[in-house]
Amino acid sequence: MTAYTLTAAVGRPFAETLDAVRAALGEEGFGVLTEIDLASTLREKVGADLPPQVILGACRPQLAHQAVLADPSVAALLPCNVVVRSTGDDRCVVEAFDPAAMVSLGSADVPEALREVADDARARLTDALARLG
Repeated sequence: MTAYTLTAAVGRPFAETLDAVRAALGEEGFGVLTEIDLASTLREKVGADLPPQVILGACRPQLAHQAVLADPSVAALLPCNVVVRSTGDDRCVVEAFDPAAMVSLGSADVPEALREVADDARARLTDALARLG
């Protein structure tokens, strides 16, 4: 895990892992607003040859609403990015941007309401990743 992501290693094929991530996010109340096939896009745009990798833009509307009420500028950091990346045969890494890192990007004067939203989102994303193991 880096200083800005929550990470899970998964011993499943890529397509199965991607489906499991969508389901786990759904169980925590997140919907997937966007889906970017990063490997395909970079292959098309710059000829890069990457293993399968998809970025899911996950959003729990209640938390997004609370966050934007606490600090309208936080909308620039939404939705929560969750990356599913193949690391070889039947192995994947799933990483989610850590909401705690999101609030640490700002000034020391982060509103308490925003910290509470980040804590809630972090707990839910951590629980979703734990379901994948």
